[in-house]
Amino acid sequence: MPLLLTITGPDRPGITSHLTQILAVNNVGLLDVEQVVVRGQLTLCMLVELSSGSDILKDLLFAAKNLDQELNFRMLDNTHEKNQNTSTRRYAITLLGDPVSARAFYVMSRILATHNANIDWIRRLSEGGLSSLEVLIALPDADRFAEMLKQQLMSELSECDVDVALQRETLTRRSKRLVVFDMDSTLIPVEVIDEMAKLHGVSDQVIAITHDAMHGRFDFSESLKKRVGLLKGLSLSSVEALTHNLLLNDGAAQLMKVLKGLGYKVGIISGGFDIAANRLRERLNLDFAFANKLEIHDGILTGNVHMPIVDATMKAKLLVDIAKQENIPLEQTIAIGDGANDALMLAKAGLGIAFHAKPQLKKLAATSVSSGGLERILYLLGMSGRDVEEYLSENKLE
Repeated sequence: MPLLLTITGPDRPGITSHLTQILAVNNVGLLDVEQVVVRGQLTLCMLVELSSGSDILKDLLFAAKNLDQELNFRMLDNTHEKNQNTSTRRYAITLLGDPVSARAFYVMSRILATHNANIDWIRRLSEGGLSSLEVLIALPDADRFAEMLKQQLMSELSECDVDVALQRETLTRRSKRLVVFDMDSTLIPVEVIDEMAKLHGVSDQVIAITHDAMHGRFDFSESLKKRVGLLKGLSLSSVEALTHNLLLNDGAAQLMKVLKGLGYKVGIISGGFDIAANRLRERLNLDFAFANKLEIHDGILTGNVHMPIVDATMKAKLLVDIAKQENIPLEQTIAIGDGANDALMLAKAGLGIAFHAKPQLKKLAATSVSSGGLERILYLLGMSGRDVEEYLSENKLE
């Protein structure tokens, strides 16, 4: 009969070694083992197979006491393994908040209980405060209930100011290979066209059209033509000077360094302008940048834009084409954006992320990042803050 040993107490080197030595000397069968340390406190669980008449428990209890540990044990049977639902699937839930509160954690666990989902393990991803947790669950009848579970989690946790992602726990979740970004209000905190309008004295008119377009109130292509028309006469030199001084959104540089360092293909697919997109491509060492091309004559903007326009449909098509060219399955792609014209691209990607997005896109996207910087996207790939810090430090990146 399997015996579950649970050891708890202050963590320090050598505890696991002392206890497993006793198991090894007595030829005890080790069936399973897990260990976690929370704020310096150890919890070690070992499932062992004891032979009848063994008095090893006495030795273990004595050793645990000398190590300032508490040891508990109980017999298990194999019923839970025999009765597993064949339609059960594993899913990873990622919670993002400032912080992930006890209320949010309760809401999540309550929803999981109503769906008969079992929590296999929980780990903190963030360093410092509790801004991210990863929860691995087993969901029965997943084909029927996964989408329902995701929608309920997103709806109720949004009221706790916590974002949530529900992803199948597969190799492709942790081995994405292509990441595409919208540019304006995603990689950078501004809309470049609005900044150009300020230079040309037509800010109010352009911003009004931009606002309506990003909220999906009318056709993006037509809105772009109207806005570019208002820029007629603006000098190319002033636009180029503007693109030299673009700020990045928080976490963008860190995110890019990690993704590029790990071999991801990374680039921009933007409804903005190639002058800015190409500048960012060079600055961040990106693999590609696709954006709209302004018509220029004698160093002056004519008020026209070259066709075809990079609108919502074109964004989705470009993602598919790039993935095909790089021989990367779509399920191994990520798309990140903030506006209505990103919706089709996010839907095509294996993981679509609405970053600090407009309400319409948040409703459509697979997940959202509503607070914090772009580096939080790494949590959705299962990377911890400690992993990232160590990687950047070892590779001499800031």
